[in-house]
Amino acid sequence: MGIQKIKSFCVIGISVRTTNENGQAGQDIPALWNKFMAEGITEKIPNKFDDTLFCVYTDYEKDHTKPYTTILGCKVENLSNIPNGMVGKTFEEAEYEKFVAKGDIFQGMVFDEWTKIWNSDLDRTYTADFEVYGEKAQNPKNAEVDIFIAVK
Repeated sequence: MGIQKIKSFCVIGISVRTTNENGQAGQDIPALWNKFMAEGITEKIPNKFDDTLFCVYTDYEKDHTKPYTTILGCKVENLSNIPNGMVGKTFEEAEYEKFVAKGDIFQGMVFDEWTKIWNSDLDRTYTADFEVYGEKAQNPKNAEVDIFIAVK
């Protein structure tokens, strides 16, 4: 889809430390989403630009085969007010390769796109990668989710 430079941004949300080893992320990340939705986390995030959801993968121990942190939240103006039980993180300006997952969210279309990314020869930095669930992701049966992968 082409490389684009994305300016520094901040996210506040909830997080989990997980790994793709032994399918662990396949349990931890859906559990994080369930908690996020069940507890109405979007409504509790201060200083957010809008209700677009960001699912950020960061703090990689090495690459996608080793432990990393997943943060599910919203893009915010600043990190001056991080509610208890949440995390806030600033992501530096970087170059990203954009991918678009299209289809039924409940049929694993985002995971399918990640499988393609993992099997590609992208020169990744493993600093922060993220998914954006905006307007086009509102209908889960026919959704579009943008995936941005940090590249060298």
